[in-house]
Amino acid sequence: MGAGPAALCIASELVQHGLSVSALATHSPQKPWPNTYGIWAKELESLGLESLLEYRWKKTISFFGNGINETGRKPIEHNFDYGLFDQSAFQKALLDKCGDLPWFIETAQDIQFKNSITEVICSSGNIYQARVVIDASGHRSPFIQRPNHGPVAQQAAYGVVGKFSSPPVEENQFVLMDFRPDHLSKSELEEPPTFLYAMDFGKGVFFVEETSLACSPPVSWSKLKERLTSRLSKRGIVIDEIIHEEHCLFPMNLPLPFLNQPLLAFGGSASMVHPASGYMVGALLRRAPSLAKQLAYAISIKPDLDSAELAKSGWQVLWTPELVQRHRLYQFGLQRLMSFDEKLLRSFFDTFFKLPTKDWSGFLANTLKLPRLILVMIRLFFISPTKVKLGMIGIVNFK
Repeated sequence: MGAGPAALCIASELVQHGLSVSALATHSPQKPWPNTYGIWAKELESLGLESLLEYRWKKTISFFGNGINETGRKPIEHNFDYGLFDQSAFQKALLDKCGDLPWFIETAQDIQFKNSITEVICSSGNIYQARVVIDASGHRSPFIQRPNHGPVAQQAAYGVVGKFSSPPVEENQFVLMDFRPDHLSKSELEEPPTFLYAMDFGKGVFFVEETSLACSPPVSWSKLKERLTSRLSKRGIVIDEIIHEEHCLFPMNLPLPFLNQPLLAFGGSASMVHPASGYMVGALLRRAPSLAKQLAYAISIKPDLDSAELAKSGWQVLWTPELVQRHRLYQFGLQRLMSFDEKLLRSFFDTFFKLPTKDWSGFLANTLKLPRLILVMIRLFFISPTKVKLGMIGIVNFK
């Protein structure tokens, strides 16, 4: 169920494994995806999919200084290529892999489990049956069951693709995080921190996006738009033309689903968003093949498996004990960062990017094995300034 990147990733892999697959979505899978998707180029290179990038930047930087003096204006150079997907090419590549997969444009209203099958009951009255159903409709799905751990922190962003009175970033440059707060008033410095994510598209077109790392309740789009305008104004920049506006809002610390439920999930509905970075597409591409392979194997060796048994088999591959532990570590880290004020957060990230590239990039992509992840987190703790250390262990509450 679904028609976004998660749905197409898993559907295409299931088809490649020779399974009989049907898809159900509220809209056509041909409908363009509304948001942009960025990724570290090395992630795609490892999968042989770097041709799906529309843009690729070698000049990748961040700002964690205060922006007031010369030291504060100096960027950190990441020296690690970043890319933006060609949305239409990515979508088409997945749809091509889906082949003649039948699509039903329907709205699921209820899901029932009867004997060995699952029934999806739609608002139209139509009922669709399957051996196993995978909900890839996103984090708002009402069908996936998960524990309630209290308020969920969400990352929010407001962005503009457009033309500006002067370049907001340098030519051929990508800015991962610009945390410089010199455009903020004293009272705004007490509010949840936000940062600029920006890039040069060439030909006088740029993408600038004001982003809140994670907050509960989330920072409003109107507040983010106000922050973005203020940030640009501080540098004497105005927006001359808006080509596209982007609004993002998604949970960062959504609890893992119950892994014994008879309905399987993938993508946002399976809590696959990286709790520390917000990235997910790389994980979709890496983990879809193993899930599809497991389901195909389970069906081939025991054709009479019912929905609950097939779903259980899938959950065990999608969320292995190691992946669960890594997820918990990332959620712990996010919880600590959410207690940091603006100044401490800048200090944390300034330290984080002093780690070796393979460590910080692996941390952000969730590709570090558990023992390595633990070592990286320990190393980060020991190289951090004292105030950051205290914040990490929760001794001092900075808000």
